Amino acid sequence: MAQLQFKGKQLVQNHHLTVEYHELIPQKDKSLTKHLSLNDNLIIHGDNLKALKALLPTYAGKIKCIYIDPPYNTGNEKWRYNDNVSHPMFKEWLGKVVDKDDLTRHDKWLCMMMPRLKLLKELLSPNGLIFISVDNNEVHNLRLIMDEIFEEENYISTIANINNPKGRSDDKYIPTAHEYLIAFKNGGKPILFGWKPEDKVIRRYRKVDKNGNKWREIDLRKTGEGDRRKDRPNMFYYFLFNKSTKEVTPTKKEFVPKGFVQIKPTKEDGTEGRWRWEINTSKKNISRLYARYMPNRKTWSVFEMDYYNPEDTIKPTTAWTKKDFNSERGTEQFIDLGFKKEDFPKPKPVGLIKHILQFCTDENDIILDSFAGSGTTAHTILEMNKEGGNRKFILVELEDYADSITAERVRRVIKGVPNAEDENLKKGLGGTFSYFELGKPIELYSILSGKSLPTFTEIARYIFYTATGDEFDEKKISEKTNFIGESKDFEVYLFYKPDLDYLRNTALTLDRANNLPKYKNKKRLVFAPTKYLDQDQLDEYNITFAQLPFEIYKLFK
Repeated sequence: MAQLQFKGKQLVQNHHLTVEYHELIPQKDKSLTKHLSLNDNLIIHGDNLKALKALLPTYAGKIKCIYIDPPYNTGNEKWRYNDNVSHPMFKEWLGKVVDKDDLTRHDKWLCMMMPRLKLLKELLSPNGLIFISVDNNEVHNLRLIMDEIFEEENYISTIANINNPKGRSDDKYIPTAHEYLIAFKNGGKPILFGWKPEDKVIRRYRKVDKNGNKWREIDLRKTGEGDRRKDRPNMFYYFLFNKSTKEVTPTKKEFVPKGFVQIKPTKEDGTEGRWRWEINTSKKNISRLYARYMPNRKTWSVFEMDYYNPEDTIKPTTAWTKKDFNSERGTEQFIDLGFKKEDFPKPKPVGLIKHILQFCTDENDIILDSFAGSGTTAHTILEMNKEGGNRKFILVELEDYADSITAERVRRVIKGVPNAEDENLKKGLGGTFSYFELGKPIELYSILSGKSLPTFTEIARYIFYTATGDEFDEKKISEKTNFIGESKDFEVYLFYKPDLDYLRNTALTLDRANNLPKYKNKKRLVFAPTKYLDQDQLDEYNITFAQLPFEIYKLFK
């Protein structure tokens, strides 16, 4: 497989592995929940590369759908390359706006995307899907780098989303009316649900049977390409129409009994055509077939009663043309929540994200958006949950507006906006979220060298979050008993001191297990440098053992 080469690629290919794990610090005043937890809906403020790494211990392989809307790299977005890769070239790039005149802007964009895509792949479940919004500036580069990271055989589609039907007025030659969505799976077999038919399709079912069921008439004769008898000889046969009973009977015999009309598939030009169904299918569905004389064609034909089923879905095509996907619609929805147009340029419309999620997620799945922007993804999920379900969102936003726009939009959607035109938004859609800031890194190499060792509380906070996903209460920890907190499933204990000799010589022994506080009905999750107990002994003391983070002690060996 051909691989895309770009400046800096060799230096960022494994950069995601060197990114330090950071604490996720809960912010009660910015959250909208009674119980802060990593198991709640999440909004995280900070560099998404660091945030994605911090999410790995809790969410690796658990995300069903990822949607991201990264910078399009138009040269007008004022985005900066900010990844601290240890190399003089990247130091030169740091913090500088990437504009149209930057000859390395495509290289910088790819260097920014590669480590993030690799972490996103780790977070995505094997049967999950990732959708990425992109335009002409990077669509070709993105496809090639996705082929490399997610593998070419996992490519799903490149979709043209008609987001501006009139076309961009500033295009020099042909006004651009669309953006792209690139979709990949993660190696497994995703379950895809299709879309509900549009209203204009449903309106075609104008007829109603005696039981009140809607249906439409479809000619059983095949039309268009491949409609000749010789194209599919087995689909040429006759129907006998009983004038008295109005019943039709499929047959391959040319004999016509008295009182019957013979009907065969005849094209407009009078030549022999074929039916859409082979004869056995017609026999099985005979109750849905009837005959009618066509005065314009001066012949009889057979028709299918095609019933409308509210549960039926249709496969999306590679051209998405719905009005709900228009950029203008996204701005209207943003303004309806009490924001100003200039607060955020071109927010994505709810309809676009909704149709993505309807296609590939179930009602209890987790969805991640690591370029959260105006918070459309969370808005969409809350709306879908109101209709039924318990989907969960994780949003990550780098910019300072993570609280004032991203989270504030979610607050308004949950609590309601009295002046909103949307009736549902007036009352609010309900829901909760926990807001986190990225904290300090826990540095592997500083631990190994004995410099800047984290305190007991710092390590306790980190491992409690990553192991349980629950809120850490510093007041409950006890270094004397090694207790650091309690979750729904575990009592959690930690054997740790900011001392390298202690870390090298401390293990979970029989004495230490015996001296732990008496357990309740929960498992005891014990973190320690190593253990001298076998599995039977661990089971006897109701202990689940976990080594300290980052596999520090494997490196000692």
